[in-house]
Amino acid sequence: MRKTKIKELLLSDREKSAVQIRGWVRTRRDSKSFSFVEINDGSCLSGIQVIAEDHLDNYEEIRRLTTGSAVAVTGGLRPSPGKGQKWEVLASRIHIYQIAPDAYPLQKKRHTDEFLRTIGHLRPRTNKYGAVFRIRSEAAHEIHRFFQERNFVYVHTPILTGSDCEGAGELFRVTTMEPGNENQAGNDTADVYARDFFGRKTFLTVSGQLEAEMFALAMGDVYTFGPTFRAENSNTSRHASEFWMVEPEMAFCDLTENMDFSEEFVRHLILHVMRRCEDDIGLFARFVDTSLIETLNTIVEKPFVRIAYNEAIDMLQKSGTDFNYPVSLGKDLQTEHERYLAETVFRQPVIVYDYPRQIKPFYMRLNDDEKTVAAMDIIVPRIGEIIGGSQREERADMLEMRMAETNLDASQYWWYMDSRRYGSVPHSGFGMGFERFIMLATGVANIRDVIPFPRTPGNIEF
Repeated sequence: MRKTKIKELLLSDREKSAVQIRGWVRTRRDSKSFSFVEINDGSCLSGIQVIAEDHLDNYEEIRRLTTGSAVAVTGGLRPSPGKGQKWEVLASRIHIYQIAPDAYPLQKKRHTDEFLRTIGHLRPRTNKYGAVFRIRSEAAHEIHRFFQERNFVYVHTPILTGSDCEGAGELFRVTTMEPGNENQAGNDTADVYARDFFGRKTFLTVSGQLEAEMFALAMGDVYTFGPTFRAENSNTSRHASEFWMVEPEMAFCDLTENMDFSEEFVRHLILHVMRRCEDDIGLFARFVDTSLIETLNTIVEKPFVRIAYNEAIDMLQKSGTDFNYPVSLGKDLQTEHERYLAETVFRQPVIVYDYPRQIKPFYMRLNDDEKTVAAMDIIVPRIGEIIGGSQREERADMLEMRMAETNLDASQYWWYMDSRRYGSVPHSGFGMGFERFIMLATGVANIRDVIPFPRTPGNIEF
């Protein structure tokens, strides 16, 4: 008999004489001649009630089932006379894989996020985290569908790289050399790295953008979606050392078109998960963030506000708010500034564009004022920046100047410069932190709680 997901049964429109479900016990309560056993298989938020009558061969063993026990139930799907549930299963057989011990740590009660992080291997079994990761799965699938339906080409960019895309130096080094070998060649550093596996310094990637640009300048519109890594010693609720990025690159695209497309992308994804994950979103709206539905509806229904960086600074300086980080022209916006704009001033997503050249990476196109670059960030309530993007610098001479300005060794980017010498065109792209999107969609406040197994400074458990 085919195993049936509980989600499929709950959506059924008719009785079935024979079904089989496999899952884990949430609760069990006994009557004189039968037991009620709630089973959940992780396919949806709700479990389904199973009626186990005392004539079953292993009824006494069934009466010992505990929370977390694993079973397979064969029986018939029938209307339930109980309130709040459409269907129940009358068991003809219950096979018990294992009875969990009474010390099972996930009893039916509220647990703190901090506690659940200590048992990250078990937290997907809770309602909250099961919902998070179903939404994550649905959103990831829809990201691919969104780009494929718009004729983007999916590119697998490398995880290992010799380039620092952001120029910030916050890179994880990858080596096969034994610790201490770097000092054995004296001061000849080049010789040390020449003896390493790849013959040069190698890192985990912080972005697939530079490689994606190469494909955009050959194939038009492309995207990459995969893990990225940053050795940033930042222990905040918004930062992780390993995280996933969605990075489209579009040829013949300027900054305005880039902003239009990124706004469409965010709105589309939010609308999709609201429709496809209604029950799971409802859980977060009830127990995590009571303003969640209002926030998501605003994203779907209202155009994003767009303001230049200088305007944003002026608003912040005139707000009269005592920020922890002073606001001044020429400095980057901090999270508290971003959230103030999105939550207090506009109460909706905001796109800030045209940032000072000195605070942005080398690849962003220099504007005609020669003071700013064609960069943009999408800022959302509760989180701050969720997307960062720009029109890329397509002019070889400007790109060389910007590399020198940011103290990058242009010889390490010879291949990147080649793309500006052979058929260069205006092109743009952006990166969206996938975990930050899941935080936005669920109201979850800590990035550690939207990644299956978070990697943060001092933590690589599981």
